[in-house]
Amino acid sequence: MDQTVLWIILAVLVLAAGAGAWFFLQRRRSQRLRARFGPEYERVVQEIGDQRRAEARLEAREKRLAKLEIRSLSPEDRARFSDAWSAIQKRFVDSPEESVSQADRLVRDVMVARGYPMEDFEKRAEDISVHYPHVVSNYRAARAIAERSRQRQANTEELRKAVVYYRDLFEELLETHEPVKARAV
Repeated sequence: MDQTVLWIILAVLVLAAGAGAWFFLQRRRSQRLRARFGPEYERVVQEIGDQRRAEARLEAREKRLAKLEIRSLSPEDRARFSDAWSAIQKRFVDSPEESVSQADRLVRDVMVARGYPMEDFEKRAEDISVHYPHVVSNYRAARAIAERSRQRQANTEELRKAVVYYRDLFEELLETHEPVKARAV
């Protein structure tokens, strides 16, 4: 066999191995991001319309948050925020619109106390998606209901859902792994 043919075969084998490794790494990347972000992965892929660009955006979120100093709350802050949440839930029956508005503010306050940046809402939702991907869609839904409530376009059942959605994120942000008192809403 001619030496040139051997070099061509070797080059083809090296290229095939490289392509195989590249495809394997891309697949692992996709699987990791899909497992990490859950439904948020699918939402971003659908929104962008291109899997690679969507994955790059999700990785950028991870890198952005890795640079921040997100901290746990002190026991005193946890207790204070938990008490504030209980008051919001108790007030819901008499003033559901106000409760939703206060829940939105309290979630923002907890995020600030933890060290999350308070840019526009979508940026906050992206930040939350990195640490709490399983509740970020509910956070977006709660915020949409809160916006409709400000315009007097949300009914009581929607307001109840918003409080429940905010509570889910609130509990995650508190990191107590215990339900907050006064759960009836």
